[in-house]
Amino acid sequence: MQLRSEYKYAMVVPTSMGVRLTPLHGQPVHTSNTFVMHVTSAETNVASVSSFLGLPVKVLTTFVQGSPIAQLIKDNLASRHMEFEGPEVPQGGPWGYRHQFNIADMGFGTRGPRVYNDRAGEVGRTLNAKDFDLERLFGQEGVQLVHLSGLIAALSPETSAFCLEVARTAKKHGTLVSFDLNYRASFWENREEELRRVFTEIASLSHIIIGNEEDYQLCFGISGPEAGGREISAQIQGFQEMIRRVKEKFPAATVFANTLREVQSVNSHLWGAVLLAGEEWHVVEPRPITVLDRIGGGDGFVGGLLYGILRGWEPEKWIQFAWATGAMVTTLLTDYAQPADEAQVWSIWKGNARVQR
Repeated sequence: MQLRSEYKYAMVVPTSMGVRLTPLHGQPVHTSNTFVMHVTSAETNVASVSSFLGLPVKVLTTFVQGSPIAQLIKDNLASRHMEFEGPEVPQGGPWGYRHQFNIADMGFGTRGPRVYNDRAGEVGRTLNAKDFDLERLFGQEGVQLVHLSGLIAALSPETSAFCLEVARTAKKHGTLVSFDLNYRASFWENREEELRRVFTEIASLSHIIIGNEEDYQLCFGISGPEAGGREISAQIQGFQEMIRRVKEKFPAATVFANTLREVQSVNSHLWGAVLLAGEEWHVVEPRPITVLDRIGGGDGFVGGLLYGILRGWEPEKWIQFAWATGAMVTTLLTDYAQPADEAQVWSIWKGNARVQR
């Protein structure tokens, strides 16, 4: 799975871009009057691991024409070493299109973080295959891996059709397809039957499937371990049994993964992971990590996993690197990892927090 010269891009991610507003100093949203704003999306969070470590990444998205938020997003993606393309959609007046707002505090100690999504008029809901030359992208330029998210696949009927077309075109041209289920109940409301068909087809075209016990249960009806109750380390066998059931349903996929998280307090978690690569299991038993801001940690894990696959490493290193990039994100104020180099990530895995001079 090493990056070959005939691929112009190591990774492509379809996404809906937005901004996150975060109160300073870990304070709740309702008590704050000063916020930091930064660019975010789950899919570019994933791709950032590869782009910061030197692999060519492209973002497929939509922009609000003439919007200063759109310009902020473009400048941010460029700073993350990502190419991007997508149509410029006229705003259409004050009640027209805009980029989504994600308003989220970090929490502190025993007070958990809270996330409020404001997605009214979200321009990303207009993503459409006709706005992109997918044959050129996958057939001529070449893409090693496309990463799809259930957040985008469920955003609107238009984005569902778009993600299906991306997956079909990618598979036809030999591109690896990664699918992170990312179930959101509010997106699925009154669309359950439709979205189950969409998600099932995308998963059937995928080489890599990522999810948790809730994702598999609610997207496909595949049972998993009950949330809560026993310590997470005692549930690993249950996660493995769940993944076996998923593999039976989607035999074309060869890589299955999910994270393991036990929250002891907002700033202290146990963090682990389970990976099935082919017929071989790899497990990282939950280890303690100190958390500044948990949002984006799961995306960071997926980003590290895909980076290891793109680099052609052995599966044991995929999950180790993924664990470390996920842990890295929780130490940052951004929702995405910004590794200086691979050595920095491996130091996190090894528990080496000594100063580097």
